[in-house]
Amino acid sequence: MTAAGIARLAGVGRAAVSNWRRRHADFPQPVGGTETSPSFALADVEAWLRAQGKLAEVPPRERVWQQVAGHPDGPATALAHTGCVLLLIHDRPPLWLEASAGSDERLAAMLPAALDHVLDARFGPAPDRTVPTPIAPRLLPSVPLLRGAAELAAGPGAGARRTFEFLLGRHLDANPRQYTLTPDPLAELMAELAGPARTVLDPACGTGTLLRAAAAATRPGQELYGQDDDPALATLTALRLALSTDATVRVAPGDSLRADALPGLRADTALCHPPFNERNWGHDELAYDPRWEYGFPARTESELAWVQHALARVRVGGTAVVLMPPAAASRRSGRRVRADLLRRGALRAVIALPAGAAPPYSLPLHLWVLRRPEKAPAQPEVLLADTGQFAGEGRGGPDWRSVREAVLDAWSAFDRTGRLDERPGLARTLPVIELLDDDVDLAPARHLPPPTATGAGGRLTDVRERLDETLRLTAELAPAAPAPGRAAAPRRPLTTVGELARGGALTLRTGTHGGHARVPVLTDHDVLAGTAPSGTLPESDEEPVLTEPGDVVVPVLGGGTVARVVDAATAGAALGRNLVLLRPDPAALDPWFLAGFLRGTANHRQASSYASTATRLDVRRLQLPRLPLDAQRGYGDRFRALDEFERALRLAGRLGEQLVRGMYDGLTDGTVDPGR
Repeated sequence: MTAAGIARLAGVGRAAVSNWRRRHADFPQPVGGTETSPSFALADVEAWLRAQGKLAEVPPRERVWQQVAGHPDGPATALAHTGCVLLLIHDRPPLWLEASAGSDERLAAMLPAALDHVLDARFGPAPDRTVPTPIAPRLLPSVPLLRGAAELAAGPGAGARRTFEFLLGRHLDANPRQYTLTPDPLAELMAELAGPARTVLDPACGTGTLLRAAAAATRPGQELYGQDDDPALATLTALRLALSTDATVRVAPGDSLRADALPGLRADTALCHPPFNERNWGHDELAYDPRWEYGFPARTESELAWVQHALARVRVGGTAVVLMPPAAASRRSGRRVRADLLRRGALRAVIALPAGAAPPYSLPLHLWVLRRPEKAPAQPEVLLADTGQFAGEGRGGPDWRSVREAVLDAWSAFDRTGRLDERPGLARTLPVIELLDDDVDLAPARHLPPPTATGAGGRLTDVRERLDETLRLTAELAPAAPAPGRAAAPRRPLTTVGELARGGALTLRTGTHGGHARVPVLTDHDVLAGTAPSGTLPESDEEPVLTEPGDVVVPVLGGGTVARVVDAATAGAALGRNLVLLRPDPAALDPWFLAGFLRGTANHRQASSYASTATRLDVRRLQLPRLPLDAQRGYGDRFRALDEFERALRLAGRLGEQLVRGMYDGLTDGTVDPGR
């Protein structure tokens, strides 16, 4: 385990672990890693922490995860072994109970035969299946992990599926640059656009999020097909899908464009989040491939190759939904392929998503909805929609509920009749002939009419009225300046958050990496920006930390002097990563007094540690004065008033930006009269 893992075990920052290594000669020595990033034996670290009184007991989830992360053959192998055993527990629990009753050596020897029964039934007979049966010598080092995962799955509210989701989620979270993830709300929207299907294909399946979304409404005899160029990820995805659905699962390793593993498949639906901007996608060796029915894609148009591959693998009348970069709708190098997709009625809709919908989060990505045509329609039209107006504030992501309702409402109306009444600023249908010019530009924003003048004017009036009201409130809440010449308050004895936690005056909790509850998540960006909970947690069997009124939440990264008191509107949200929650005992501490003193600049400076690119706060070292509860409440009232003033200033700033942008847009698109 790394220093970061030790910090999670003890509920401290990494700086505290570094201090322990310097100050304590008996701290465990590294057993691997590098000089700058050493790794330690979990058992040694656990024993040392317990001897120092810094650890009561390692949570089972953390112990199992550390065994995955520290596996001698790497976390991918550990997860594959764990997934196989969890599938055995899920499908054939008596076989697991029989094998696990004896010694570790006996378990490793019996598992391959037991696993063969389950893996053959789920993924087809060996040796063609993606999930191979591990042999006994390879399984023996994994036995402690497998027993721990089985105990975790047997816990209350856990189960094999949630246990694997937790471990896989932690692995993906620990390697953010290695995997391109599709957010769950986007995957669900793509599956709903495609509609119910018995056979579903994802030719660039990654972690299987799109296939899992398609299988959410289970259909009898459903078949899920996937392919990914990373063999280890293909194995993990197959196990993930098998644990989360009863459908037939067939996931193959390999590059779908260069080495298609499913050339004879004609699925009902194809869902795809392909890699973007790839130059080395097989342009030279695939020039005469029969999949290019709509034109040979240019070297710079790898996304159009994925579009045609998806269309080639669905039946006549089948639907493909592909996530695309916005440039693919307008690059001149792709105009001939786009034109033929339109002319033959294959491309049915282009839907612009808000920025932040999926990586890369800075771009407003597009969804292309395609249907393999039987014959070209007589007067084809295409649906163009833009949901950019539903972008969220900051990094919170879009308003997915509004995006989903707007997109599905427009698509269902268009899919029924082939036309859609114009919805200014949101959606319209255009005859294909109007798009077949020299550019064949399909960017929705370039073809949608602006919002109606009445609607724009009414919205700007509402914004102006709210701004006026907020500015009046801000003036009323502005704190009075301190009287000049007033003597400074006398020095008071101080205590630290760590001392208060040890004394029971408050409880300290850290944010989790996943959770099984579907609740809004309070992120560090929400706390810094003062906005509502906007995040989501990967699904796992981890128990999320839910906020309560009066909790104080502190970000530990970034160096900002921020502490937020949870109110009734925020209560019930899950605590996100990089946040520490302090739950004061109301008989000992006033929450506003606590939050106010935690925001002191000097306080943050002395409790922060610095790396080359980031600042990390050790919350346990933050200080506050020892005062009786009545005196605390006097400070708390002042701090609460400052918080109200700060919120009003933030709201005024946001409303001002909306008004300025609305006026610029209204004046330039003609919906606002310059003489007004």
